Amino acid sequence: MNHPTGLPYTPARAVGDWVVVSGQLGLRDGAFPDEFGDEVDAVLDNLRLRLAEHGLGMEQVVKTTCFLTDLGQFAVFNERYGRAFAEPRPARSAVQVAALPLDGRVEIEAWAHRSQS
Repeated sequence: MNHPTGLPYTPARAVGDWVVVSGQLGLRDGAFPDEFGDEVDAVLDNLRLRLAEHGLGMEQVVKTTCFLTDLGQFAVFNERYGRAFAEPRPARSAVQVAALPLDGRVEIEAWAHRSQS
């Protein structure tokens, strides 16, 4: 599993038709990729995994909140993010933060709804 274990949170939680996915980091086999774009791809892969655990896909995501430690990387982030979601894309917020857990550079949390497609 590509998320830190032993922490007091749930990677994803279903409530009725909603699935809320906790912020996903870009860990692959316990480490972050060197390249920022690859880290974004790893975050999106981990988001896909959390959704799949609940029988959902990226097309059912209706809202994301994206955290970046450097908005100077926003163009790279936006390009990789854009490839991951088809129209209609989720509503999105993107903010710069001072730091992320484990020194990650990007984190995405999401809300998905079972009836969306």
